[in-house]
Amino acid sequence: MKFFASIIISALLSYAFGLFLPWWSVMVVGLSIGFFIPQKRFMSFLSVFLGVALLWGLFAFFISAANDHILAKRVAVLVIKKSDPMLLVLTTSVIGGISAGAAAVTGRSLAILFKK
Repeated sequence: MKFFASIIISALLSYAFGLFLPWWSVMVVGLSIGFFIPQKRFMSFLSVFLGVALLWGLFAFFISAANDHILAKRVAVLVIKKSDPMLLVLTTSVIGGISAGAAAVTGRSLAILFKK
């Protein structure tokens, strides 16, 4: 139950923080969830990774679809050397998920450290 709660909370808090703070606010969310919701480190990483990756992936897809993927195709050529906007959306979601997941592991490790 903590796993699914972490996914939902991380997605909701990342959305809320993203309205007012820079992109790296997802790491603050991951750190907080890792610190306050007791799970094993891997499960903490995975739950926050999934929450943020789904959020960023959906956002990137809907923003890109709104202009028929014109900008995403051009950026994809520059970044990944292929004109595939879905690969760019996937790359975006993975980067956000890894950033937040690493912060969640750090938060979980800090919680274990302070507990001792």
